[in-house]
Amino acid sequence: MSNDKKYDPYKGFRQLSEMWEQQMNGVLSTFTDTNEFVKASKIGMDSHSRYMELFRKNQELIASYMNLPTKKDIANVAQLSIQAEDKIDLLEEQIWEMKDEFISINKENMEFFEEIVKVTKQLKTELSKTAKELAETKKMNASLQKLSEGLADTKNMKAELQALREELAHTNSVQAELQELKLELMESNDIKAELQDLKQELVQFAEIKNQLAQLKNMDVKEKEEEAALVGVGAGK
Repeated sequence: MSNDKKYDPYKGFRQLSEMWEQQMNGVLSTFTDTNEFVKASKIGMDSHSRYMELFRKNQELIASYMNLPTKKDIANVAQLSIQAEDKIDLLEEQIWEMKDEFISINKENMEFFEEIVKVTKQLKTELSKTAKELAETKKMNASLQKLSEGLADTKNMKAELQALREELAHTNSVQAELQELKLELMESNDIKAELQDLKQELVQFAEIKNQLAQLKNMDVKEKEEEAALVGVGAGK
């Protein structure tokens, strides 16, 4: 029983994963080991590098207009501060070594060295001020980021203002059309008044016609009566 092999449930899984890994490595190597892939990668890297260079130039241009330091300027300041600190430390070490060597010469030289130490301390103070200025520069960069966001909000406000102006222009045109409609309505009212006057005149004209017709009828009757009288006289 001790010589029987134990069943490993993960052995098949390991073999399958190794087979998949070999197949995927083969596919990837076949896909990437072509001139087309290399050319496409080169084109992508070139376009990305051109875009990053253009972005860097625009950032430096905006920073120069707004009198703000760029990342390059901050890096240069940091590098200069580090170099100055190294030089100051080296100078301090050399000063202390010289002080140990010449301490036995005279006290006047000691005073000179103490002055040098004071200058070194002043340089350290200036270095700390430079570090503070660097921190303020970082704050200014954060403020610049906020200003950029505010500028984006300003652009959105300009777009909304343009839309409002267009709506106002449309409203003005609608008001002009309403004014024209009012004028037309006034003219229509004038025409209605004139039509009313014409109707009254037509009524008066109809009354006159009726009177004329009555007069004609009366004249005709008178003529008929005269004719009848003339006929009676002639018969006698």
